[in-house]
Amino acid sequence: MSDNQVIQNSGPFRAGDRVQLTGPKGKLNTITLEPGKTFHTHRGILEHDDIIGRPDASVVTNNVGVEHLALRPLLIDFVMSMPRGAAIIYPKDAAQILAQADIFPGATVVEAGVGSGALSLWLLRAIGPAGTLASFERREEFSDVARSNVATFLGTDPRNWTITLGDLADTLPETMPAQSVDRVVLDMLAPWECIDVVSDALKPGGVLLCYVATVTQLSRVAEAIRATGNYTNPDSHETMVRGWHVEGLAVRPDHRMIGHTGFLITARRLAPDTILPELKRRPSKTDFSDADVELWTPGALGERSVSAKVMRKRNRTAENGAALSKARDLDAG
Repeated sequence: MSDNQVIQNSGPFRAGDRVQLTGPKGKLNTITLEPGKTFHTHRGILEHDDIIGRPDASVVTNNVGVEHLALRPLLIDFVMSMPRGAAIIYPKDAAQILAQADIFPGATVVEAGVGSGALSLWLLRAIGPAGTLASFERREEFSDVARSNVATFLGTDPRNWTITLGDLADTLPETMPAQSVDRVVLDMLAPWECIDVVSDALKPGGVLLCYVATVTQLSRVAEAIRATGNYTNPDSHETMVRGWHVEGLAVRPDHRMIGHTGFLITARRLAPDTILPELKRRPSKTDFSDADVELWTPGALGERSVSAKVMRKRNRTAENGAALSKARDLDAG
């Protein structure tokens, strides 16, 4: 396998492939195919060997005649079911990140933090083999889960992707030369702490995008971006997705929707010594008190920690999936 080659997710199912099984009531289960193994439900047993060698999008029958639709998971399916260290960025937000940050083939992209690797997969697909993704993560256990998840989906460890452990404010200047980065995506509790080092790394015209969960974070990072004088005026968005039930003449919005998950705020790096023309607008309160800052601490924001025991289990699951994926016989089928 070449440095940047990934397994083609098409053709007959192979040992090591992940398969999404849809039962008669629409329940989804994702398994990794292993010769001789079985998939058990309360409605019978399905042999992995009965799936291996079949074309994608086949219907397979278990030992009591119950049918399941077998499909290779799309990337959107994989990220929603993969082992998680940290909470993932939802596909609806990942799609907007790729669009609003203008992630393009061949781009040099910095990502912090890496979380469980969901956004890393979207970014790697967008930049292609000619691009470079430099991810930064403070917690080693999260980076381990992310590495395994990426390897599970791609079937290899991408040569154009690195993960650096440590605080972005300390490690970015040591890792990326000044004005060498096309795009920066920050998914962290306090992105305003890293704006200065990001400003040094970004090329003029480059895009900074921050993903934050609360309005207080949104306000503070927007004012921090403005205060540097290095960026265009920041632009903020959130995305909500509502599905529709469409069956004959019964057409109506779904009762449930994916509402607020986070805010996206973007700005572009100005050329050195450039002064942005003043934006005419009504005055707004931009100063912060100590009490205001306290509201943005991890505890006040409700940061949830994962126990060491749970992290060890998730790591084992992710590593097992990566090992099986890398061991797939590419010549089979």
